[in-house]
Amino acid sequence: MSANPADPASRSAAPATVGTAPATVDIVLVKAGRTKIRYPADLLHDDGTHVVVRAAWAGAGVRDFGFVRFEPGDVFTEHYWRDRWYAVKEVHDAEGALKGWYCDIARPAVITPADATPVEVVCEDLDLDLWRSADGGTVLRLDEDEFAASGLEATDPRAASAARAALDALELRAREAGFEALLA
Repeated sequence: MSANPADPASRSAAPATVGTAPATVDIVLVKAGRTKIRYPADLLHDDGTHVVVRAAWAGAGVRDFGFVRFEPGDVFTEHYWRDRWYAVKEVHDAEGALKGWYCDIARPAVITPADATPVEVVCEDLDLDLWRSADGGTVLRLDEDEFAASGLEATDPRAASAARAALDALELRAREAGFEALLA
């Protein structure tokens, strides 16, 4: 996501390149110590703290959450930070219309570089999620039951506390103006 991720012009921003080819990174989403999914993405930005990539919907078929459907043709502009306990995914449909933002509460991303260019972004999902609709009218806290069942509060209380604080801060920001400024 660029300065105005809902703007189709920023959505079509050119990926970072290595030589003449777009730089591609592998996104690795880990949950409960296991790789949940791995997929390629185009690297758009890396300032040393904040990495932005763009990828097509990597799931099999349609995933209907009730409040949003992720489906083939959707494009995700994904934001990962080396120092924040969340990742934010801006979701557009195949025609470019903004669906909203899906936020994973996660440990700070681990980015593996090769020659100063990221080649892998590992994001460890901590079960808590937040959804914000395109118009900002719907903000939903998700999967708090999964988080409680994960046992993280007993096995890693510091991480559990950081996860809850990140969810609270994101929810507050999502309900106020300026949510998109997080992504700049």
